[in-house]
Amino acid sequence: MSGSSKRRVVITGMGVVCPLGLSLDDLWSGLVEGKSGVGPITSFDASGLPLHHAAESLGFTGDIDNFGPLDGEKKKAIRKGCKVMCRESQMAVAAAQRALYDCGDASAHHQPERFGCAFGSDYMLTLPDDFTASVAKCRAPDGSFDFQLWGSEGMPQLTPLWLLKYLPNMPASHIAIYNDLRGPSNSLTLREASGHLAVGEATVTIQRGAADIMVAGATGTRVHPMKTVHALQSEEVATGDGDPAAWSRPFDAARRGMVLGEGAAVLILEELSHALARGARIYGEVIGHAARCSTDKAGVGRIRQTTAHSMKRALEMAEVTGDRLGHIHAHGLSTVAGDRDEAAGILDAVGPNAANIPVVAAKSHFGNLGGGSGLVECVGSILALQRGELFPLLNHDTTDPSCGIRPARRGDPAGDVFVSTSMTPQGQSGSLVIRAWRA
Repeated sequence: MSGSSKRRVVITGMGVVCPLGLSLDDLWSGLVEGKSGVGPITSFDASGLPLHHAAESLGFTGDIDNFGPLDGEKKKAIRKGCKVMCRESQMAVAAAQRALYDCGDASAHHQPERFGCAFGSDYMLTLPDDFTASVAKCRAPDGSFDFQLWGSEGMPQLTPLWLLKYLPNMPASHIAIYNDLRGPSNSLTLREASGHLAVGEATVTIQRGAADIMVAGATGTRVHPMKTVHALQSEEVATGDGDPAAWSRPFDAARRGMVLGEGAAVLILEELSHALARGARIYGEVIGHAARCSTDKAGVGRIRQTTAHSMKRALEMAEVTGDRLGHIHAHGLSTVAGDRDEAAGILDAVGPNAANIPVVAAKSHFGNLGGGSGLVECVGSILALQRGELFPLLNHDTTDPSCGIRPARRGDPAGDVFVSTSMTPQGQSGSLVIRAWRA
């Protein structure tokens, strides 16, 4: 770790795939104009479920044009590789390629061994259709499933490379292969906390001198036949009457649960002198990060404690006090107890100033993107730092008195530094402190 304190880590590229679009401009305009990404579920038949609306990334079709500008060979390789990628991996690669293009010609200024990748994801689940032919082969005359036939009749129907589509380390693998990244590589599977932790891992990798530039990203979905059912069974999901675009309402007195979504985001992190030497555009600097976990005996996350612990540690590392924060990007899941406990954790970490600091939560626009949520939200806040203003907290009419946060309003200054946090139902959390870059 010798000399790590002198190695500053800056952000030189960003890319997103989200329900508001596939570009940074799409994301920003959607946030400031109060657009919602929530609409009818189209990716699978949800007629048998009590939920028929979610926030799909409809702009992402998997077509090669979705992956941003590519040279001929890379375009050919990615088009072929999509056949062994699930949708989450495809979104990850697309966000990464867009971020790499956004950061400029980094490939001409690095040794492959000094360029790495840290990527986060949800758990990845197969689609039921992957097993349809196999199950059909194992049906007994009476229509029941005959387990004795699985080995001889069922398994041969599976696509030989089926498993490769759903391994959570595949996003990092694909991105490294397509871009000849031979530096440190790591994959994190920590649900909603994955993106923040991937950035923390990538930052430490650069600070300790193991790399000069890193792809740090995360991808996820809750809009999936199996994951949607899982969420409906185990979490507080908004359903029922009213405009689905207004269902996600973090910290509002009328909130009733989260909206499900999908997306991915990538930050290109770079050692400062390396970025300056190649004349890179710099969006901001990562000055603090932390990961914590707080869970009760039943395995349920203690949201207040995990929020407070990770946010407080990240602020301590950044040497930023509450009175210097321009804004807070909350997890803002829009669940009754979750928002209340998160707000209490923010107050514990930031102190009395928390009541005066504008709070944003991009989930109000597109719900819970799973593993992709945290970094899509961070990109939104980084864009706000650049533009000097915040986007409002969508669907927020009346603040729940038990939350005690100050919702952001359109035109609020974004400040020069923000803290963002993201967490899982099991109490794993990550926080990032990012400062605007002023040349």
